[in-house]
Amino acid sequence: MTDIAIVAAARTPIGSFRGAFAPLSAVELGAAVVRSLLERCQLPAAAVDELIFGQVLTAGCGQNPARQTALRAGLPVDTPAVTVNLVCGSGLKAVQQAVQAIRCGDAGIVIAGGQESMSNAPYLMHGARDGLRFGHASLQDSMILDGLWDAFNDYHMGITAENLADAFDISRERQDAFAVSSQRKAAAAIAAGRFRDEIVPVSVPQGKKPSRRVTDDEQPRPETSEQQLAQLRPAFRPVDGSVTAGNASSLNDGAAAVLLMRVDKARELGLPVLARIVSSAVAGVDPSVMGIGPVSACRQALQRAGWTLDEVDLIEANEAFAVQALAVGQLLEWDSEKVNVNGGAIALGHPIGASGCRILVSLVHEMQRRGASKGLATLCVGGGQGIAMTLQR
Repeated sequence: MTDIAIVAAARTPIGSFRGAFAPLSAVELGAAVVRSLLERCQLPAAAVDELIFGQVLTAGCGQNPARQTALRAGLPVDTPAVTVNLVCGSGLKAVQQAVQAIRCGDAGIVIAGGQESMSNAPYLMHGARDGLRFGHASLQDSMILDGLWDAFNDYHMGITAENLADAFDISRERQDAFAVSSQRKAAAAIAAGRFRDEIVPVSVPQGKKPSRRVTDDEQPRPETSEQQLAQLRPAFRPVDGSVTAGNASSLNDGAAAVLLMRVDKARELGLPVLARIVSSAVAGVDPSVMGIGPVSACRQALQRAGWTLDEVDLIEANEAFAVQALAVGQLLEWDSEKVNVNGGAIALGHPIGASGCRILVSLVHEMQRRGASKGLATLCVGGGQGIAMTLQR
């Protein structure tokens, strides 16, 4: 099988909900990352054969946001682009599709990743097209409806997390302790400058004032303690729930992308092979317990790579909810010391269309830093799926 190289990997800082990136669209965030990849590789825009980008919240964003990103980033008008939606796995699914395109010979150089502006998701008014003749009308939040709501069971993703807490007997205390650990690891990584190489600074217009240059993730709360988290009320099951705003991922804005080509092509162009993509897998599970999707996906990806989980040096697993991450760890029996060594989505944030590639970018850079040989990236996916990808240096 053709070896596919990641030759550049970058992401924006992750903005908090209605925070620093609220004035920017998902397209503007994505374009900033695409431009950065080209600059890092000193590659002409015309060399890129295709752009594949994930985005979940596309209501009101205009046709094919990935195409908008491509042209805003300066790619030629004849460069095709496609938008992918695998909910939280969109950014990683985009990379999987890029790998397939290169291996099939349909493209030589592809930029793949994801983007999201949860801050700018609009409200929807169903039924208005036929006229609202009498009485009240209601608005629906497209962020919840299209991104955070189980279409099969008609409830919030948070209830799927509560289902896991019940099924695996995972206490509120364990969830809160996990969340604090994520915050502490992220704080240590930020203090040590471990995200510096992967983050692309983004300039945000400030009206008549000079633009603001955002260089750091906005979401982390290093002061978080278990005592503070214990005071929070359950967010989804008020009477007997255990999932709170503190032990779940947050609403965020951001983008991430990688530049891909064959390994021999990278060597021909004198570009670094940061990592090789070995295998990937997407698997389906019961939507009511969507959080365990990574279990089947990881097992399939590892089998395709010919690896055991014990051989993997580093794992980046999206922390949709603390209970979800704990349930996956319990089922896979992985070494928690290898997982999210610089914190995860509970601390850093979860811009849903971008997160799949964000964890891949973070994994690539940490593998470089540690000289790690084998890595695994994985996410659960709303609607009952999981996605995983293996990397090797």
